[in-house]
Amino acid sequence: MPTRRKFLTQSAKAATAGYFGLLGLNAKSYARIIGANDRVGVGVVGLSDRFRSSLMPSFLNHYKELNFEFMAVSDIWSVRREEGQALLKSKMGTEITACRNNDELYNLKGLDAVIISTADFQHALHCIEAVKAGKDAYVEKPFAETMADNRAALKAVKESGKIVQIGSQRRSGSNYTAAAEFIQQGKFGPVTMVELTWNVNQPGRWRRPELVQKIREQDTDWKRFLLNRPFEAWDPRKYLEFRLFWPYSSGMPGQWMSHQIDTVHWFTGLEHPRSVVANGGIYMWKDGRRNWDTTTAVFDYGPEKDPQSGFQVTFSSRMHNGDENPTEIYYSNGGELNLNTNKVSPRGGLTKGFADAMHMQPNLLEARSIDDAASKVVASANTGGDPLTSAHMRNWMECVRNRKQPHAPVEAGYRHAIATIMTNAAVHTGEKAFFDSDKQEVMAGGKVFKY
Repeated sequence: MPTRRKFLTQSAKAATAGYFGLLGLNAKSYARIIGANDRVGVGVVGLSDRFRSSLMPSFLNHYKELNFEFMAVSDIWSVRREEGQALLKSKMGTEITACRNNDELYNLKGLDAVIISTADFQHALHCIEAVKAGKDAYVEKPFAETMADNRAALKAVKESGKIVQIGSQRRSGSNYTAAAEFIQQGKFGPVTMVELTWNVNQPGRWRRPELVQKIREQDTDWKRFLLNRPFEAWDPRKYLEFRLFWPYSSGMPGQWMSHQIDTVHWFTGLEHPRSVVANGGIYMWKDGRRNWDTTTAVFDYGPEKDPQSGFQVTFSSRMHNGDENPTEIYYSNGGELNLNTNKVSPRGGLTKGFADAMHMQPNLLEARSIDDAASKVVASANTGGDPLTSAHMRNWMECVRNRKQPHAPVEAGYRHAIATIMTNAAVHTGEKAFFDSDKQEVMAGGKVFKY
C-alpha cells in the first residue's frame, strides 16, 4: 500500500511532467535545464588553430559573466592534448582533464556542453556523438561534407532537443541582421544576382610543414581520425593539412563558401540551390594537394516549382592572388547592397533614360547605410576573438541557459552543407549538380553523389 509521502512524490512528478509537456519539453530535456546559478561545464573537442585563435578568446570574453568553465579537452594526438590541457589550465586557473578520445570525454561527470572544431569531415559525426551523449554543442562549419552525414546529424540533433550552434558567425552580426531585414521586408526588391569572392595569396595557407615533421602515427589514433571515410595508409599531411585533401575537406567550398552561401539562404528564405556548376583547378600551388587552388562555382536559386523566376549566385576564390577581403554584393534591378561597405546604393539600377526608352518607370534605390554599428567580418583564422565570433559564442552560451534556438541552428548548417555538397559534386564529376528534395540527395550525372 503506497505511503502518503510516496503518493505526494508521484503526484508532484506527474504534475511536473504534465506542465513541461505543455512547454514542449520531455523528461530528458527537462533534466538538462541548467539553473541560473549552476556553472556550465564545457569540453573542447579538438585543439585546432581555430579554437586557439578565435573560439577560445570569444568564450573567455563571456564565461565569467555567464558562469561557464572549461573543464576538459579531447584530442587524439598526444601533443595537442597536452598543449590543450596546459593552455586551458592557464586560462581557467583550475585543473583540466585531458581525454584521449571522445568516449573518455563523455564519461566525465559535470560536462554539459562541448565546442567542436575538428577536421571538416568530422564535424557532423562529432556533433552526433555530442547530442547523443546529452550535450549541447557549438559546431564549426562546414557542418557536413556528405549528405549521409548531413541527414544523420540533422536527425540526431532534432531528436535530442539539444542546443546546437553552427559556426556561421555572420548570423550574429548586426550588419548582416540589418541586411536580412532590409531584403526580407521588400525594400531592396527581388534579388537578381549575388557575387561572392574570397581571395588570398598565401602559399602556406592550410599547410603545416613543421608539424608534419613532428607528428608520429603512434602518438595519435589514425583509425579514429578517419571515422567513416575510406581507409588510407597513415599520412601526416592528410591528418594535419586535411583542408588540402578530399574527402577530408572540400577546401574552398567548405571553408569559405559555406559562410557566404549561408547568407543567401538566410536573406532569401531559400533552402538550397536548384543547380550548381563549377570549374577550376590546381594552377599555382603544386604541392601534392587534391583540392583546387582556384574555384568558380555558379548557382541557380529560386522556387523549385517556378523555374522561370530566381537569380544567379557566383562564388569565386583563388589562393595565389588576393588580400583576403571577402566580397558579398547583392544586386537588384534598383541597385546593390554591398556587405563590405555596409551600404545600399542605386549603382547599376534602372535609370530614367533607359526606362523612358521602353516606356517604363525608373528604378533606383535610395543610398543609405545598412547599419551604422556594423560588425566587420574578420576573415583571417588567426585574428583573436573577433567581434562576430565573440557575439556568436555569447549567443550560444545564452541559449544553453535559456533553451532558445540560437542564431545559427542546425537547419542553417544542414542547408549550407547541401550547397557545399552540390559544389563538391560539380567539382568532382564535371557535371551539373542538382538536389533531389524528395530523397534529400545530391545528384550529378544522373547518380547520387557520395564522395
